[in-house]
Amino acid sequence: MSSPYILVLYYSRGGATAEMAQQVARGVQQVSGVEARLRTVPPVSANCEKTEDEIPDDGPLYCEPDDLRDCAGLVMGSPTRFGNMAAPLKYFVDQSSSLWLSGAMIDKPAAVFTSTSSLHGGQESTLLSMMLPLLHHGMLVVGLPYSEAGLMSTESGGTPYGASHWAGADNSRRVDANEALLCQALGKRVARLAQGQLR
Repeated sequence: MSSPYILVLYYSRGGATAEMAQQVARGVQQVSGVEARLRTVPPVSANCEKTEDEIPDDGPLYCEPDDLRDCAGLVMGSPTRFGNMAAPLKYFVDQSSSLWLSGAMIDKPAAVFTSTSSLHGGQESTLLSMMLPLLHHGMLVVGLPYSEAGLMSTESGGTPYGASHWAGADNSRRVDANEALLCQALGKRVARLAQGQLR
């Protein structure tokens, strides 16, 4: 029997959100008895006939409904798109109504993270909007408590609503040490909460 896992589900275009997902997974792995499962979603196309390959060229596999249904907890990430989550991630979440009908996600811990190209480009509104479908699923949504010292010293990303990153106008700014630690703290927190529910 496989170990319980935290699903780290994300969409990334410029690579920053993917880098954050790796840090979240690193935090999950710091909790014994719980694994991290990285999954992404394919881009959406304006051409309705276009279909994506079942396996991406590189990086994590595309998420399947079973990955979501069977997880012990969820940490979901997206770049900011006009203060909201990116369409590919929303498209995937919009297809999860069967899990809502069955109650499969009720009482599982969940958290969110985001990356923006502008410093005040909607980090918090994106995080809040990402929480809405998780609340509809009955998940236990958590953020980052102020016991995380990085929240008081950050100059770029990190909020009580979840981890965040400022990538810069050309998306060349890497996840800094403070942002990485907050990502790890978020993953660790969800894993610990899931572990408590598994006992």
